[in-house]
Amino acid sequence: MNNAPLEIEIFSDFVCPWCYLASAVVEKLALTIPLTIKWSAFPLHPGTPQEGLLLSELLRGVNLDSIHQRLYTLMDELGLEHGQRNYTFNSTLAQELALWAATQTDSTALHKLIFRAYFVHNRNLALPEVLLDLVAAAKLDVTAASAVLQKRSFCKAVEASWERARQFQITGVPTFIAGAYQCSGFQPLQELQRFVEYVQQQQALA
Repeated sequence: MNNAPLEIEIFSDFVCPWCYLASAVVEKLALTIPLTIKWSAFPLHPGTPQEGLLLSELLRGVNLDSIHQRLYTLMDELGLEHGQRNYTFNSTLAQELALWAATQTDSTALHKLIFRAYFVHNRNLALPEVLLDLVAAAKLDVTAASAVLQKRSFCKAVEASWERARQFQITGVPTFIAGAYQCSGFQPLQELQRFVEYVQQQQALA
């Protein structure tokens, strides 16, 4: 039997609450099932201005209090910190920086810090100074990260990730890709475990 870790690709966005929840579920799942995780960029609202956009404007006609309460309940159940969010921010630079970090020794810390910066502290992920603070906290090379942001070195990498998402016909996040199989939307731990185990069974039969 092949005991190699299952490779799973997750398309997500740092301003997507369901992706934030999914990050915790995947972390818990990886404690029991060997996984190799690849986070891929899927900017939800790339046209968001640098100063951000009020959630009440983005989601007009939606009962935000009800949605937030549901999200906060799920975050509490998963042990995720959260604060009050009034804005959504442009995540493109954060996505570029995350793809750069994936080329470094360990990008896990930065990935978590970017999520927390937004969902716990409501920080503007479109501001380079905010992102560089997170790079420093993750103990990655701030000078190299600054150059990445100034030169937009990973802009094409984000575009390639987005094109890959289109090829998979992905229209929302989080979306999980494992082998020839795809699972879309936030999945509780047991559901995601069923998906992973099914993929493993199918690969074992191949």
